[in-house]
Formats: sequence, C-alpha cells, structure tokens
Amino acid sequence: MGNNNNSIKNRTFDAIVIGAGMSGGWAAKELTEKGLKTLVLERGRDVKHLVDYPTTNMNPWEFEHRNQLPVDIQEANPIATRCYIFKEDAMHFVVKDNEHPYVQEKPFDWIRGYQVGGKSLLWARQTQRWSDFDFEGPARDGFAVDWPIRYKDIAPWYSYVEKFAGISGNKDGLPNLPDGEFLPPLELSCVENYFKDFISKNYNDRHVIYARCAHLTEPQPVHLQQGRAQCQNRNLCQRGCPFGGYFSANSTTIPWAQKTGNMTLRPFSVVHSIIYDEKAGKATGVRVIDSKTKETIDYYAKVIFLNAGALNSNLVLLNSISHRFPNGLGNDSGILGKYVAFHNYSARISAQYDAFKDTTTDGRRPTSAYFPRFRNVFKQETGFLRGYAAGFNSGRSFNTNTDGFGEELKKNLLHKEWGPWYVGSHMMGETIPKETNTVSLNSSKKDEWGIPLLNINISYDDNDAKMKQDFFEQFTEMYTKAGFTDIKTTDSKQAPGLDIHEMGGIRMGKDPKTSMLNKWNQLHACTNVFVTDGGCMNSTSTQNPSLTYMAFAARAVDYAVGEMKKGNL
Repeated sequence: MGNNNNSIKNRTFDAIVIGAGMSGGWAAKELTEKGLKTLVLERGRDVKHLVDYPTTNMNPWEFEHRNQLPVDIQEANPIATRCYIFKEDAMHFVVKDNEHPYVQEKPFDWIRGYQVGGKSLLWARQTQRWSDFDFEGPARDGFAVDWPIRYKDIAPWYSYVEKFAGISGNKDGLPNLPDGEFLPPLELSCVENYFKDFISKNYNDRHVIYARCAHLTEPQPVHLQQGRAQCQNRNLCQRGCPFGGYFSANSTTIPWAQKTGNMTLRPFSVVHSIIYDEKAGKATGVRVIDSKTKETIDYYAKVIFLNAGALNSNLVLLNSISHRFPNGLGNDSGILGKYVAFHNYSARISAQYDAFKDTTTDGRRPTSAYFPRFRNVFKQETGFLRGYAAGFNSGRSFNTNTDGFGEELKKNLLHKEWGPWYVGSHMMGETIPKETNTVSLNSSKKDEWGIPLLNINISYDDNDAKMKQDFFEQFTEMYTKAGFTDIKTTDSKQAPGLDIHEMGGIRMGKDPKTSMLNKWNQLHACTNVFVTDGGCMNSTSTQNPSLTYMAFAARAVDYAVGEMKKGNL
C-alpha cells in the first residue's frame, strides 16, 4: 500500500460511510451526531451548498445554447442524453457516458451523479411513505422473499426524517399511503381539483391527492437552523437550490454532519472493496483508490455503512472477496447481485379538457398531483402482480398563429390566445424482483482504477406488459368518463434505468439462506457492515423510494450505535 508515511492512526475512524448522497448523507448525519468520528468517502468531487451551483441564478439567455445540448455532446452521451436532467443547466452533475463505462448485457440506461450529494441534487423530490400493503407484497404473492419488517417498524423513522428534511403534503387518510409529518401543501389547479372530486365520487378505491414532496413550504425552526429558506417555486431544482428550498444532502445532512466536528469528508475516493479480517470475523476497513493520483489507501473503522447507490453497492460487495467470502462480502446465500428491480416509467397518457376557460395557472409549482396505487392492494384482482401509481398534472398553453409575413406575422405572433387545458399522467409501475435480473462483475474489462466493470442484465417481462396495458385501459376510461378529449397513449419503449429507481441485489430478509441483510439492514454474515441505500430493497412497490432509504439509514445507525455501546460490534 502506498501510504507508509501516513500512520494507521490517522486512517482509523469509528465509522466509515461509503457514498455521500441521499442515504449516505443521512448515515453521516446520524453517526456524527451520536459522537462517532466518521469518514465519508465519495468517488466524485466535492459540491458545496451555495458555492458549487454555477448555473443556479442564470437567466435563459445566459446559456450559450439556451439550455439545449450541442450535437457533439449528445452523440458522445447517448445514455445520459435520454435523461430529462441532462441539459446545459445541470449536465455537470450527471455522469458522462465515457467517464464511467459499464456493460449492458441487455439495454439499461444507468443514470448517475458522482459528486458529494449524489443524485439528491437531481431527484424529483417526491416522498410517499410505504404502507403494510407494500411491505406485505412479497409474502402475499410469493415473489421475492418476505420483508423482515412491517410499516410499524419504520413509521417512527419516517416521522423522524420527514421533520428534519421538510415534507409538504395533505393528511389524506388513505390506508395504502400513510400520512406523515407535513408542512402545508401547495395548491392543485382547478382541473386537478375537478378530477380529484370526480374520481372520489365515481370510484370508492381510487384517489387523486397532492403529491407529497420534499419542499419547505413553511420552514420550521430546525430548517432555519440548517440555513435553509422557504421554497421559492423556481422550478430550477436540478441546478442546486441556493435557498435550500428542497431537501438535498448538500444543503441539509452533509453540512449538519460537518457542524458536529466529527466528519471527515474525502471526495475523489473510488472504493475498491471492503476489507475483511478472517481472524476477527468482521470487516475492518475500506480500500480506496484516489481517483486523481491512483494511489491505494486503506482506511479502518469499527462499523461501515455502504451507501454507494444500489448498483454500485452491489459492485463494492461483489468486489470485496476474501478466503471466507470468495463470491463477495456476506454472500453465503449466493444471491448477491440477483433480484434487482426498478420502476416501469414507460407509459404516459395525455388529453385535453374544454372547460374552466376563464381560469389558468399563475406562477410555478415544483410538483404535481398524485394517483396512489389502486390495483391489487386489498386483494389480487387482475391478471398481473402488484400495481402502479401515477402522476397527474395539468396546465394551459397558448395557441400561436404563425400565418402571414412581415408586419402581419409579428402581429399574429404577439396576439396570443389561451388554448384548452391539457392533462397528463405517467405510470410508476412496480416490477417484480426476479433471479434473472442481475448485476455481476465483468471478468475481463476494468475501469481506469482497476475495478471490474459492472455487467447489467435487467429487462422487462410479461407482468410489466400486462400492467402497462391495464394503466392505458383504466386511465383512458377515467379520462373519458371525466369528459377529457383527444386522449393519447404513449409507450416510450425506454430501457429500464431511466426511472433512476434501481433497487435490490442486497435484499433484506429473515433467512440468511435467501437474503443478504437482516431487519436492521445489517449483513447476516458480516455484522458490522450495513447497507441502507436502494440495494437493500426486497421489492419496489410504486412509491418514490428515497424517503424510505432515509428512514432505513437513520434507523440502522440508531441500532448500530446501540450495538457498539453494548460491545456487540
């Protein structure tokens, strides 16, 4: 190892967190607040709140290409370009295709944000809790393994993270989408309210609600202590918010951890593997390759939190091989890297509504309405397993008259008339974790740090096709009954991955023979390693998952620190 001049003492901490994003930021905050000297490793560069948001206050005309991408950048980045975030204002937060390659055994668009804050700078900020219907899904239909926890186990931790992060929402009283600790909601439009009322009058199992989201509509004292201010509804969130109006690790958990004096943040640190001590029967540290110098450095700690993002966390464990674990750290069951799942976002439906002609929207809103899952919730009632949620949004645009030449054309362009209301929904479908959906290490190709590339072998199945068909049928029926016209369905046929909700591969479970982690997100076979990002998920349900990762991270740290105090770790 190239670090003899750097004594082991200087490289030893109480805890190490791998990854400084959505869940890693929470692990760092919790560990440092509880007094543990914590090293936070991030493979990308540092992005400091306020300091490193170069485009956050730019006007449209200040962008060289008006926020579009030049053809050469598009051609060099076919994967990243498919993501709506990859525009001139935020592409510096998105991994470029050639910088971090991977192997697509089947088409998969892996969208990543390698920097401090990770994808918490870029997320869509929707924060719906899971219910028991979600945690019970695998036990009911026999796909995947039963979750080792239920809603009651995680509910207090949802409350804990919601209060700190700041979540806007309504108390909707729905059994399939539990209420949380909410700041005041933003408004629905008149058309969204009309659809909400129509659905509640005509369907007893369906609801339209305001989507819960991580925006400070009314900052509480804890948010002011964080240095954050009220959301300004700028809708430029992906640039990094100078107000801290939405939750990101950069504005919230990382500075909070820094303030304790217990955090050491090390960017440009590509994690090679977790070091396992055969004699002690536990992990002792993390092997890091400095991304700039390529130097290999070992860091040591009593407890390790792996939060590199679902697929990268799989990669780290697969690459952590030892005599005891020849197939990856903790992988006695042989299921590491299997049963990976995602959300199916490939279906959309749009329409027009010829009413409320005297009304339009004013200003901007950073979220939309939300249609919680209603299929197979209380019982299995369709020819497919599980279900889907949907977004619902509305607005009006101008009809522009482009007739004429010269002065006549100018007059026509300046004379704008409001068009009809448009409405749209996109499906958020649950995919079933299958043994055939896998990630693995490539045996011959390595990245520039000598780490094997990740093979991704993930695809849709018949269940996804049936679910999509049902979404089209049900929403066409509801739109038609509600009086919407010009209904159009769209199948984007996008590859898995663009949902940016990859989960699984390191799933939780009761039985070490069929799972990697116990109910505390702790590796069954290496108890001082915890995984609290998307890798730990048994199933995906339909909700946006980040809130659940945050709650898992806070809960697991609380448990880990308790076990350390008892001398069990």
